Amino acid sequence: MTIKELKILIDAGEKIDVEFKKSENDLNKDVYESVCSFNNRNGGHLFLGIADKTKEIRGVNSERIDKMMKDFTTSVNNANKINPPMYLTPEVYEIDGKKIIYIRIPEGAQVRRLNGRIWDRTYEGDIDITDNAELVYKMYARKQSTYFVNKVYPNFGLDYLDFDVIRRAKKMAVSRVDNHVWEDMTEEEMLRSAGLIISDPDTGKEGITLAAILLFGKDSTIMSVLPQYKTDAIFRVKNLDRYDDREVIITNLIDSYRKLMDFGKKHLNDIFVLDGTQSVSARDKILREIISNILAHRDYSNAYTAQFVIEGDRIFTKNSNLPHGHGELRLTEFEPFPKNPPISKVFREIGYADELGSGMRNTNKYTRLYSGGTPMFIEDNIFKIVIPMENAAVLQVGPKSMNRETNKEISETNKETNKEISETNKETNKEISERILDIMRKTPEISVKETAQILDISVGGVRYHINKMKKSGLIGHIGSTKKGKWIIYKK
Repeated sequence: MTIKELKILIDAGEKIDVEFKKSENDLNKDVYESVCSFNNRNGGHLFLGIADKTKEIRGVNSERIDKMMKDFTTSVNNANKINPPMYLTPEVYEIDGKKIIYIRIPEGAQVRRLNGRIWDRTYEGDIDITDNAELVYKMYARKQSTYFVNKVYPNFGLDYLDFDVIRRAKKMAVSRVDNHVWEDMTEEEMLRSAGLIISDPDTGKEGITLAAILLFGKDSTIMSVLPQYKTDAIFRVKNLDRYDDREVIITNLIDSYRKLMDFGKKHLNDIFVLDGTQSVSARDKILREIISNILAHRDYSNAYTAQFVIEGDRIFTKNSNLPHGHGELRLTEFEPFPKNPPISKVFREIGYADELGSGMRNTNKYTRLYSGGTPMFIEDNIFKIVIPMENAAVLQVGPKSMNRETNKEISETNKETNKEISETNKETNKEISERILDIMRKTPEISVKETAQILDISVGGVRYHINKMKKSGLIGHIGSTKKGKWIIYKK
């Protein structure tokens, strides 16, 4: 952790994964409550030497640092105090001339107790939940979910995995991020770095995990360890009793994602909308979020078949779930938590998902742009997402068996919609081009990257407009890329 990163955390203040303790000369008594709470929830950052209310860096007495660190490491490693014991390493940093102690607490795979009590972390702070049977049950359920995909198969060698899929995932990750850590790794090193080859905590034997098999396993391997695993994709618009189209998917998660995306694209019209100044596919954005959710956040210990269903007035997904609550989730109150961290990590690396909690926000945003409706997220033993389609349902392309009148109506509607979008984009593109020209007039030597930063759009977006103006003979460029300058031929 760098000083800059620490300051960012401190400036943001206390929250669900950040806690400040004054602890100038001795450890606060509630330090271990925060350690236990963080470990039982999603992990967190503990700072000693900072006032909790004001975020003021008070510092820790230099003469007491060694004793405080020794007392801390001894206590967290004492099974009579924290059980199971923990192995944490406090670090000392100097900020603004004052020394603080920083402790990173990871998320635990099992429930930990402090002096026999169970603590959990919320936005309000550390909460003793020992006497709340429902909350204790939910915590054990969360831990069991994480443990299940970390189940180790020591008798399964790497030949039980599909190396073509692993290489494809590696290529996807490397293409997204320059100098990606996986770039120079072997397939085995990549799996280890992603936490997909670990040692069984009970037997000490090493092997690939269930998460590795779900992500990269051969179909036969997946069926041998999880015979109930499948995802049911259904298109149901005309034949409401059964379906108009269906695909049962039982392959690895990487290819399952692709197959589900293709199924959704086949049966939903693509409406391009403006996200700021960029034209994006709202359909693809929605599909990405809901499909990654049913694959990455499913409770794989449950035999319930996950569903992805497209109907005339809605899209909905269902998947087994170990709930943290019950009922409809609210965007303003939603508290995200990881369900299958190893799977989610790989999905983020290859671009199938973003940071934790972004899926609900993005789905809400693009549903409003796509159909004008508001999606519902319903938490229970079966997690359900419902995307209303009232204003977009008539744009569904459906299978080729649709009658001529229906196809004609769809075609006319598509023409009108695309015409409206085209007119809107023309106005936006004209505005961006004029802003680029204005920047070039004032600073002829400006780079494409600097222009993109000023306009707050992508470098690719700026290049797109510049190339169009070059082709039309409006602008030119002389000299090298770094030291040249722009020329405007027409006023």
